[in-house]
Amino acid sequence: MKDQPSVMTGRFSGLSSKLIATIIGVILLVEIVVYLPSLASFRATWLEDRLRVGIVAARVLDAVPDVMALPRNLTDRLLNSAGAHAIVYRREGQSQLIELTDPIIPDVVVTADLRLRDLPTQVLGALDTLFAGPGRTLRVVGAGDTDESLVELLMPETPLRRDMLDYSRSIALVSLGIAAVTAFVLYVLVSRLFIDPVLRMTNNMLAFRKAPENGSLILTPTRRRDEIGILERELADMESDLFSMLRQRRHLADLGLAVAKINHDLRNTLTSAQLLSDQVATLDDPKVQRLAPRLVNTLDRATGFVQSVLDYGRETTTVPQFSSVGLYDLVEDAAFEARVAGHPLVTFQNDIDPELFVDIDPGQMGRVLVNLIKNAREALEAAQTEQAIIAVETRVGDGKLIISVRDNGPGLAPRARAKLFVAFEGSARSGGTGLGLAIAREIVEAHGGTLTLAETGSGTQFDIALPWRGPLD
Repeated sequence: MKDQPSVMTGRFSGLSSKLIATIIGVILLVEIVVYLPSLASFRATWLEDRLRVGIVAARVLDAVPDVMALPRNLTDRLLNSAGAHAIVYRREGQSQLIELTDPIIPDVVVTADLRLRDLPTQVLGALDTLFAGPGRTLRVVGAGDTDESLVELLMPETPLRRDMLDYSRSIALVSLGIAAVTAFVLYVLVSRLFIDPVLRMTNNMLAFRKAPENGSLILTPTRRRDEIGILERELADMESDLFSMLRQRRHLADLGLAVAKINHDLRNTLTSAQLLSDQVATLDDPKVQRLAPRLVNTLDRATGFVQSVLDYGRETTTVPQFSSVGLYDLVEDAAFEARVAGHPLVTFQNDIDPELFVDIDPGQMGRVLVNLIKNAREALEAAQTEQAIIAVETRVGDGKLIISVRDNGPGLAPRARAKLFVAFEGSARSGGTGLGLAIAREIVEAHGGTLTLAETGSGTQFDIALPWRGPLD
């Protein structure tokens, strides 16, 4: 017996935790997508602020005829305000340089051209700065305040990277806060609309599975008209039907047990009556000789009916044990068991290809074939058909292997066709129980196939349609 799953009680277990994690993950993913352009914009703004100081320094250079005459403390202040080691001003093919009193020779220089405004370039530059190692020098290039003028700054990259890291931490904290608040609000909303109803139905199904005969556990549906409301109503109807079916099954089981006991006692009584009827049949009285065969036949039919009911009551649902079976030999064995092989009045034709093999349970499918062939023989004997023939053949259609059992008898009456496969009601002959075809249909359906009565102009034909994946030679 499989272990039954425990009832879900945790608020943040199962689907709830997955929902929260998904919401937070999606929000953080969106924040990352937004973060990259924002970081690139922060870097561009930071560099532009330093470049403006370089432009001011360039104006100072324009105002002074001799740059070398500028006081060193003034140039150092200009450079320090821009955070640069040197400023180069280029205009009309001329270049002017301002550098610190103690020039610094950089080891690694990377260029940041602020004239390139496309987003991919800015994002790649921001990521390059963010993940760069220490000690690099940044060469910032930008347009001056006049046409065809250029300003260049040589500055250490470390202050920019430090400010970008501070900015990233701030963005991360804000993003986490937004994600947490948004996830909480969405969770409350989605939980109320979806998670709680699903959790309620899940707990109900698990509890009802443990005690399906407890009517108090049947789900009470809400008035929702959406898909969850439909699911609640369908689940409630299914549980109600299952509750009623289980109670009915218990009553039928009790009734069947009582009938089996009655049949057992009745069979013993009929057996005793048969023995007495056999003794009565040996008497020489003419009236007894005339009535005794009728009495014996009546007792035989009653005994056979009781035995059929007992066999049907003992019939259990057995899973078919599939194996590759030669269909020709199986039909031959069934014909022999049904007392058709060598019959003086009935000709049997086995038109099955001897090389045809099918995946079936030979015991169960052989029982079906015996029943169908036996029914055909009894129908032909009762009708006293001249040149009586029973034939078994196969064909393939719509992905099915169809095994046909047909005879050239008088066929079935319309009344017999209506309830042909209904137990105790589907007998095609007088005195029959109708259990044979009912059991045969159950066996064929357990094989994934169907058993049907084919519409023919004359005679009777039953078709067994089984799943088929191979060629029929």
